[in-house]
Amino acid sequence: MKILYIKSLLFMALCLSGTILYAQGLKGKITDAQGNALNGVSLAVEGLQVGTSTDVNGEYILKFPNPGTYRIRISFIGFETLNENATIGTETGVRNFTLRAAESSLDEVIIVGSRSTVPRTNIETAVPVDVISARDVKNFAQTDVTQILNYVAPSFSSNRQTVSDGTDHIDPASLRGLGPDQVLVLVNGKRRHTTALVNINGTFGRGTVGTDMNSIPVAAIDRIEVLRDGAAAQYGSDAIAGVINIILKKNTPLNFSTTYGQSVTEALGRKMYDGKTFQADISKGFDLEGKGFINIGAQYLARGATNRGGLDTRPLLYSSLPSKGATETEAEFQSRYAALKAADDARADAAGLDRNNMRVGNSESQNLGYFINGAHQLGEKHEFYFNHGYTNKLGEAAGFYRLPSQSSQVDVTIYPNGFLPLITTDIDDISLTAGVKGLLGQWNYDISNSMGQNSIRFDITNTLNASLPIGTSPTQFRAGELRFSQNTTNLDINRKFAFGTGKSSVNVAVGAEHRIDDYQIRAGEELSYSFGQPSRGIPGRRIGTSFTAAGAQVFPGFTPSNALDKSRNNTGVYLDLEGEFGPRLLLSAAGRYEDYSDFGNNFSYKFTGRLKVVGDLAIRGAVASGFRAPSLHQRYFNNESTQFVQGQPTQVLTVNNDNTVVNQFGVGSLKAELSNSYSVGLAGKVAKNLTFTVDAYQLNIDDRIVFSSQYTRERDGSGNQIPTGTVNQILNTVDPNGLINSVQFFTNAISTKTKGLDVVLSDRFDLGTSGNRITITAAANFNDTNVEEVQGSPKIENDPALKARLFDRLERSRFETSVPKNKYTLSANYSSSKYGLLVRTVRFGEVTSLNATDPALVNLPLQLDQTYSPKWITDLTVNYNFRKDMNFAIGVNNLFDVYPDKAYIDPRNNENNLSGDPTQNYSGSRDNTSNGRFIYSRAVPQFGYNGRYVFGKLTYSLQ
Repeated sequence: MKILYIKSLLFMALCLSGTILYAQGLKGKITDAQGNALNGVSLAVEGLQVGTSTDVNGEYILKFPNPGTYRIRISFIGFETLNENATIGTETGVRNFTLRAAESSLDEVIIVGSRSTVPRTNIETAVPVDVISARDVKNFAQTDVTQILNYVAPSFSSNRQTVSDGTDHIDPASLRGLGPDQVLVLVNGKRRHTTALVNINGTFGRGTVGTDMNSIPVAAIDRIEVLRDGAAAQYGSDAIAGVINIILKKNTPLNFSTTYGQSVTEALGRKMYDGKTFQADISKGFDLEGKGFINIGAQYLARGATNRGGLDTRPLLYSSLPSKGATETEAEFQSRYAALKAADDARADAAGLDRNNMRVGNSESQNLGYFINGAHQLGEKHEFYFNHGYTNKLGEAAGFYRLPSQSSQVDVTIYPNGFLPLITTDIDDISLTAGVKGLLGQWNYDISNSMGQNSIRFDITNTLNASLPIGTSPTQFRAGELRFSQNTTNLDINRKFAFGTGKSSVNVAVGAEHRIDDYQIRAGEELSYSFGQPSRGIPGRRIGTSFTAAGAQVFPGFTPSNALDKSRNNTGVYLDLEGEFGPRLLLSAAGRYEDYSDFGNNFSYKFTGRLKVVGDLAIRGAVASGFRAPSLHQRYFNNESTQFVQGQPTQVLTVNNDNTVVNQFGVGSLKAELSNSYSVGLAGKVAKNLTFTVDAYQLNIDDRIVFSSQYTRERDGSGNQIPTGTVNQILNTVDPNGLINSVQFFTNAISTKTKGLDVVLSDRFDLGTSGNRITITAAANFNDTNVEEVQGSPKIENDPALKARLFDRLERSRFETSVPKNKYTLSANYSSSKYGLLVRTVRFGEVTSLNATDPALVNLPLQLDQTYSPKWITDLTVNYNFRKDMNFAIGVNNLFDVYPDKAYIDPRNNENNLSGDPTQNYSGSRDNTSNGRFIYSRAVPQFGYNGRYVFGKLTYSLQ
């Protein structure tokens, strides 16, 4: 990483040399209809990479390379865009502008999706793009990027996970129902690095690597652009589902806000007050004497944990509960069972064990981060720009409770009542981008270098290594670290060629990109992973002939054999053509070739078009191919972990594609996912203020990379391993002692088809002449993903048992039904000079969780498969301006305290009726609550389950 910093600093020093002075220009002031100065208004010159923004006084200075007539585009979020001609002489001229409030939120200028020098609004693009202003959403309860997008953008989905190790702190996100690694994230149009975490637990996005958008403070963000269309031909790998472009603030005035809130909810028969959250942020822009700016945004966020766990229905001290005897009557069994259950309850009460022994909800987190964005003109034709960000996130999440009766995992001399192990994470995220853009002859150029790194250190506390001699285990361990870094160099060149008469032109863009990725796993301390302590000759503890669990409970550390440092590089080139043929027709074509050092190459293409048919109504569409390269994480991640499968602790071995275990399954190295996408839509205005977009789409993806289901050791009816079992034979080659129960790996195994429809409407009503107005927005997404084919290696295909476990029903449900099938958003924003009222309601569609085993195949009349019904979540915020620069808001997220449907629980697991059918064994696998502890599904959280959240917020803005 130090080498990357040195390279970037040298690059920046070279960029700063050779400043040229200029003479001709334009200056002035930009205000709103009431005469108030507007800070941060963007001014761009069509056909040139020349632009600026207004300062805190609304003033600007715009420089031009030569005298002549230019077309200037003046845009600001929430206001109508102006397109003005300006004749520039040899001396600086003066011209003031007035902006009118925008009629709809679909009139905002966007950057992503086109390399044309002509800025376009949402309804002028050939593919759908949403624009979300941070200013517009900061009055609601959400404090980080993924949660803001989850409630604002219908095609976007993200929910916090629980009891899922590192995924508790990095929210997996979805665009159009696809995976977290199938959406590309940009910052100011430059590729953002992904996290070091690969999701391997039972959550949505299992087996994927996403981008931690929450590492970017909301205070630093001007707006977020969401391109809802495949764009791999334009931006490269990962852009199968679309692109999220986060635009940083420029020269903005001082803004400070502080928020405090907490859950105030009633669930599970009791009132709860938890999840206390404190947030403070600040942003400020500084003008560099009219030649540039520096803007700084910073945020501190402290979020308390929440717990919506249910009561543990298992025996807490006895190892098992009885089954009905062959000659025993039902009444006799009920009586005997009740006595034993009462005895267990009495012992648990006397020992101080609480049946509410889990932490099911948000993890505890403290985040501190900043982002700096800046630019400085280098003469009349060139500009140096940069941005730099750093965020540290400290988190604490819980695992599954270890009962004192679980002797292979607990040392009762240390924890007489068992223990709840905790995973603490220390996440650092750092990035730096620097570049120069400008004009060389008639060509615009942009050369830049971006580097970023994400590291996650795991420390396990309130735990032990059960394999150590009784009473000797430490209770906390350093379990190791994951680290991912990326360095990307870009060169982009474009030029607009005008031809014929009228508005006809072709924009030609060419470019190249070189990227270096590096992925590391660093081992933890010995006792975090060891069975016993081999370095001191201490053997692992046994209980009779059985082994105890190795390593730290809940998260065994990374071993020296897990440790690695792997790198790769790739080079890509592209050509992008966009033509305007008169005032009605827009056509574009793009092609991109990339070559990777570790898996091969790819060529992808994209064709788009937009035809204005009548008035402001236009038809648009796109056809594209795409790809996603397998991440280094998916290629090389390996570890051993303790996972709970159907309520039982299991030692699971994750192996990478170079491991002999994978080879014995016949699985080869990973290859790229390939996609084809199609979209068609309508966009425009049907009335003065009513603006709309409607877009239908289909995405076909082949060779999708999945994290296999767990291949578990085969056993006979007596619990003995089957000597001829294929999985047993494979596992015995790496684990002859039988400590490993299961193995899993990454493989290109499925093909999917995703179909959907996006609808966005926006209208605005002015109420009189006093500035009172109402803006109404309605949006919806309808989405359906189906797994079309499951394909294993020849060895797996020829063994029905192996193929059935490659991608079981549970894994299928993560792709098909774990994201809402539809989502509707309705919002209304009333504003006046003193008061504001914001109301938003979001309908989260149904989700379904499938059990790994088909209930019909085992003849169980139980609701192991469960569909959770749609729910409406309503937010309300009221704000008041004490004076022009100070605002106070109070609000509620989930006003009506709505929760998802409760997960199905087997009546036999209810302490009032535990026996049920005496032919069935008592087992937590026969419900969806894991022995009553997960009242709400953690596999398909839908919209979370924290209930009502109340907050207050104070904002100070220097106008």
